[in-house]
Amino acid sequence: MDLYRAIRELYAEKKRLEEAIASLEELVASKPGDAALKLEALWGKARRGRKSMPPAERRKVSQRMKNYWAQKQGRSSKPQGKSRGAGVSPS
Repeated sequence: MDLYRAIRELYAEKKRLEEAIASLEELVASKPGDAALKLEALWGKARRGRKSMPPAERRKVSQRMKNYWAQKQGRSSKPQGKSRGAGVSPS
């Protein structure tokens, strides 16, 4: 089938591109000076993990979620709308 051949060719092209990128990265890294800074400027600084949150913002989010769950569980004085058949069977 033609589709399998196309997939095989794309994988081969992907491998060639990855090898070319790796060799270019080695070339840039081997030059003295600020080559690493140039790569960082090209791709942007890599961020890993979660974004940090200041304590004040964390408290705001915590309170907002406490209010949300209290309202969902019916412990709030705020109106929460119609409930969906809370234990009542349609007979």
